Amino acid sequence: MKKILLLTIPLLLFIATSSSGKASAGAASLYTNINNAELAQLLEREVTLVDIRRPEEWKQTGVVAGSNMITLFDSRGRVNPDFVSELQKVSSPDKPVILICRTGNRTRAGSTMLVKQLGYKDVYNVTHGITGWIADKRDVTRL
Repeated sequence: MKKILLLTIPLLLFIATSSSGKASAGAASLYTNINNAELAQLLEREVTLVDIRRPEEWKQTGVVAGSNMITLFDSRGRVNPDFVSELQKVSSPDKPVILICRTGNRTRAGSTMLVKQLGYKDVYNVTHGITGWIADKRDVTRL
């Protein structure tokens, strides 16, 4: 019985801590992954949303209403040199900010950058991006 208890307690602790909403690996634990329902709740609280995709992507799918459209990576994966100055116009490191891209891959890198390099404290990553938002039949604004 003691053996089972000794094995069960660490497993329960692992499950409890891994479902906290914080991203699970390495630097990713510095920001919070969110789903579409959580995104909608944060938008109701008027948390700044930044769509980091490229202009052609915004035109292709539309954007979540209220998005600040600031490209982070160009089509070759290079960081947009104007990203930081454009971001600072809509958000500051002491305010919460949400990042969204197509599927959540670029925003993982962007979220890490905001926390580690730019000093942002409260960063949210939309895990399935705009494609997940659209798949959930949520509204977008067409450009």
